[in-house]
Amino acid sequence: MKLASLKEGGRDGTLVVVSRDLSRAVRVPLVAPTLQRALEDWSNLAPRLNHVYEVLQASPAETINGEPVFALDPATLAAPLPRAYEFVDGSAYLPHVERVRRARKAEVPESFYVDPLMYQAVSAGFYGPRDAIRVPDVAYGIDLEAEVVVVTDDVPMAVTPEHAREHIQLIGLVNDVSLRNLIPDELAKGFGFVQSKPRSTLSPVFVTPDELGEAWQDCKVHRPLVSHLDDTWFGAPECGVDMQFNFAQLVAHAAKTRPLGAGTIVGSGTIANQDESKGASCLAEKRVLEIIRDGKPSTPFLQHGSRVRIEMFDAQGESIFGAIDQQVQVG
Repeated sequence: MKLASLKEGGRDGTLVVVSRDLSRAVRVPLVAPTLQRALEDWSNLAPRLNHVYEVLQASPAETINGEPVFALDPATLAAPLPRAYEFVDGSAYLPHVERVRRARKAEVPESFYVDPLMYQAVSAGFYGPRDAIRVPDVAYGIDLEAEVVVVTDDVPMAVTPEHAREHIQLIGLVNDVSLRNLIPDELAKGFGFVQSKPRSTLSPVFVTPDELGEAWQDCKVHRPLVSHLDDTWFGAPECGVDMQFNFAQLVAHAAKTRPLGAGTIVGSGTIANQDESKGASCLAEKRVLEIIRDGKPSTPFLQHGSRVRIEMFDAQGESIFGAIDQQVQVG
């Protein structure tokens, strides 16, 4: 099934069930007012939500359980989880790690190949799929990062990867914005990201793993993630290729010494392939390749008014999660 949140009902939005083609939706107040509430009792509420989804798919009914079915406008959507108790972001694609560290003239430690990279990201608020990326100053070096995320129910501490996969309930996309020119000084302090990692943007809908069919294997999404900048193709790397750690391993890593609360978002890190013809999912990588080739970067970071579009399509060419489609707003 596919789930989204409307910009109504308070900070956590209003949960809606969305049709597979993303054209229609219905509120479900008799099941759960918000997605967070649904995740907190997922084993009981997911079957009821799925029943609504099946009815929405099978029937052109104008109401379901007394609630009107309406045409879905992405501009009315908040993030599926407008705020989450936790967002931990990995960096599972080593081609991205290698290229970005190369730009800082840093080597990739051997431990990165066996132990996932992960940091605590901003979870108190996510932008909706059509909201502007707000940054105080263009000099900060504004960059997109196109990623896949999963959402968990309650995860026990020290869960194994084999059991962690059972706690992955939803899948979506994120534009994990980075402020590249602030990162070096922050990392030099040896205490991680704060100012260089502002709010991120989530896809219009989150979907259950079964919606992906054969594209969900080994706790990886096996589809390209397509990015456009100002309507120009930027990249479409394959999410199932060059992913050093799958989502079950990332969830287990995050839960090694603490439980994860229902609604925890776990990110894959920027999608990247060794095959450079697939393009990129962030500007930093493209700039590194330009430095290697030309001795200096020629592609600028995002500017005021720059437009970012991130989307994933199924084998039939239909959008799975809807598109993150937003512009940069500076000042």
